Amino acid sequence: MVMKVSALHPEPETRTIPAGEFKAKCLQLMDEVVKGNLTLIITKRGKPVMKAIAPAAPEEKPFRSVVGRSPDVKILGDIISPLPQEWTLPEWAWEKPNKAGKKEKKKK
Repeated sequence: MVMKVSALHPEPETRTIPAGEFKAKCLQLMDEVVKGNLTLIITKRGKPVMKAIAPAAPEEKPFRSVVGRSPDVKILGDIISPLPQEWTLPEWAWEKPNKAGKKEKKKK
């Protein structure tokens, strides 16, 4: 079965609207334009001043690795495996330190 491209993506409705009416219904009309259902021609005193069509698809940025950003970086070993035990912090270092060396007050 062969389908035409126009059958998959029908042409949006084109509507001419005065600027005052556009101002009153702006948010609703913009939603319809973004959905691709509508193309607007906005007029001022009967003369077309603007055409609102669906926005272009956002361009995806290509992936850039950290190594690509810094040409001086060289990977010298395994960067996937966990660190050796002697390189990790002991559990006591995970505790939250007292603020600015203040001593804890004991309530009596």
